[in-house]
Amino acid sequence: MLEAVGADPGEIFEQNMREQLILENLVQVRVIARRIHDRLPASVCLEDLISAGIVGLIAAVDRYDPNQEVKLRTYAEYKIRGAILDSLRGLDIVPRLQRKRAKLIEAAISSLEQQHQRTPSEDEISAHLRISTLEYHRWLSDVACAGIVNVADGGRDGEGTMNVLEQLAADQDGPLDVIERTQLEALLACAIEKMPQLERTILSLYYYEEMTLREITQVLDLHESRISQLKTQAVLRLRSYIQKRWSRPASTEGKGQSIS
Repeated sequence: MLEAVGADPGEIFEQNMREQLILENLVQVRVIARRIHDRLPASVCLEDLISAGIVGLIAAVDRYDPNQEVKLRTYAEYKIRGAILDSLRGLDIVPRLQRKRAKLIEAAISSLEQQHQRTPSEDEISAHLRISTLEYHRWLSDVACAGIVNVADGGRDGEGTMNVLEQLAADQDGPLDVIERTQLEALLACAIEKMPQLERTILSLYYYEEMTLREITQVLDLHESRISQLKTQAVLRLRSYIQKRWSRPASTEGKGQSIS
């Protein structure tokens, strides 16, 4: 059709290559979308995530620069995941009560860490919240079921601090961005090092090995609900630790972030 109207052969070739690259990476979109969907409430539609991921894939193909020495598949994965997370930010998938409870747990962890200069136990956290340990476990389960852990919840808080994972997934266009990412990764590693070994293991299996909760139960010989509680608690510990020590201004013109 393009040749019939006298189109440039070079443009035809580029368009065909673009379409081929998109088609070749569509499977990657579905894989990433399904992984993210498995960690979200059932109310979130998988096909919506796939649609958002395709938008990210197209953006990756259009913006890909082979001179950057990064494989298209790697760059596409980052853009696909980012587009899906962006689409989730527009959804209010977390009930208000569960969101409030997550913030209360986070605040309790932060207060106890400052008071005792160490990682607080579950009994200490529940006592600080003035609820029983059993009730605290229920809170963690409710927060987990609501998909509250906020690993995909972007935006900024009242002080203009960017969500941690949003920053780690952001475009790294300049030296300041690279420095921010490096410092944040170091801070994240320090936070993980300070948490209880069992929680560290669960985070590693879930996020790095990409195992499901059910698969983790086979490794740790714990009930799936308990694994879910500990994973949620571990993520809230991370958020509490990092938010106290890292901030990124809403505008970074001439400024960096501070770490105390």
